[in-house]
Amino acid sequence: MRWAVRVLLAGLLLAGVVYGGAWATLDRYGASRAIVWLAADTGDLDRFPSRPVPRAGAVLELPPGPELDLGAAWAMDDPDEFLAQTQTAAFLVVHDGEVRYERYLDDNGPDVLRTSFSAAKSVVSTLIGLAIEDGAIVGVEESITDFVPELLDRDARYADITIRDLLSMSSGLGYVERSTPWSDDTQTYYGTDLRATALSARIDHRPGERFLYNNYNLLLEGLILERATGESVSAYQARRLWGPMGAEADASWSLDSDRSGFEKMESGFNAVARDYARFGLLFASGGRAGDRQVVPAEWVASALSRGEETRPNPGYGLHWWTGFFDGDPLPDGHAMAAGNHGQFVYVAPDLDVVVVRLGDAYGTDDWPDRFVEIVEHVRAEGR
Repeated sequence: MRWAVRVLLAGLLLAGVVYGGAWATLDRYGASRAIVWLAADTGDLDRFPSRPVPRAGAVLELPPGPELDLGAAWAMDDPDEFLAQTQTAAFLVVHDGEVRYERYLDDNGPDVLRTSFSAAKSVVSTLIGLAIEDGAIVGVEESITDFVPELLDRDARYADITIRDLLSMSSGLGYVERSTPWSDDTQTYYGTDLRATALSARIDHRPGERFLYNNYNLLLEGLILERATGESVSAYQARRLWGPMGAEADASWSLDSDRSGFEKMESGFNAVARDYARFGLLFASGGRAGDRQVVPAEWVASALSRGEETRPNPGYGLHWWTGFFDGDPLPDGHAMAAGNHGQFVYVAPDLDVVVVRLGDAYGTDDWPDRFVEIVEHVRAEGR
């Protein structure tokens, strides 16, 4: 019994020392953050330092339209109760530029920033498209080593990886998701110097051959954007996307650390629900915000493409889910930005419908089906 008590006390002491050391080094080591903060959640918006993405210029108005009968669309008596049960924070349906349904739950409201998780990837690919339009990047077939030449010091094969390979998640870079403080998934999320983390990516196979959802791709895209534009990602987004599209509120990017100051490209974009909807509207309307062409129509078409054009995964465009998500098929022409814990921006260009769902947990595994039901209900209305 004495031996067991001593082992228990020693274990508790060791755990306390490890936890205390991790707490004291949160701004230095990703592993420390993983130990203290545990799994990623929507509260991380308040844990990471951040950089603003200021809005500017005229706001794209989203006037109220006729209230959508969400209960009829979902064949249920109380859709608001369903939203509450699924830990939904905000839910919007925009049709023809009008807000047809808008709900906020718990302490959320129209002015509350919500984190995007991997829905941020769709924002990043848009910034790549704008940098190409500006001439800062020649095109998606340009080698990543044109912007990150130091990768060649590690492996000459990096020259074969193109920007398109990053955007289509087919770069050939290795990536293993494990629930450990030193895994690729943890380091690309919690790392305190994500530029250095990007440069540590390893090549596992030839680019363009297989699809592998991989956060190193996004970190490299962030390096490319910084070096191509000469600005931080936040500043470039404010100037080229957030202001021109008519955002109503300042957004922000979570940063890896105050010391490094690099945007968490894989998941760290934060905005209010209506501005997520305005972003979706760009892709529902061929890149236009009102009478302004904000994103080139050709880029929108490429980003939302599917089939042979998006090999090796025919259901994934340029950081948009275009054919299916977690096995659920999407109707032709529809697309979705998607993030952890159920952050969704669903786009149906054929009817000019955008659905935004933000939450603290998935709550259900059939969100894509729910979005399709809304679109079909709108179609049946004949408006």
